[in-house]
Amino acid sequence: MGKGILTILLLVISNSFMTLAWYGHLKFHTDKLLPKWGLLGIIVLSWLIAFFEYCFQVPANRIGFKNFGGPFSLVQLKVIQEVVTLLIFVVFSAVFFRSESFRMNHLIAFVFLVLAVYFIFKN
Repeated sequence: MGKGILTILLLVISNSFMTLAWYGHLKFHTDKLLPKWGLLGIIVLSWLIAFFEYCFQVPANRIGFKNFGGPFSLVQLKVIQEVVTLLIFVVFSAVFFRSESFRMNHLIAFVFLVLAVYFIFKN
């Protein structure tokens, strides 16, 4: 597997954990135990989940960064990461927050982000 593909795969895994840590707690209210934890308990739980984000994010950046033999510049890595974050968020929202809807302006914004990826790789 090439370093570029591996980097993107690790970013997908990392961002899955990140999205769960950042937004998953908004669905935790359906659990019988977690509402009793309070905000501090939810913060600690989110940090525990975020630990796994870093376990994939840091290797993704090191493997993908051109100074470590990877194919991407720092700016390219960041833009890829942002697009992956958006993709994971859209899937997460569609699965766990079905009451949230996506409108045309959301689609247009997403297209602009994809265009950002195009332009960041253009010489």
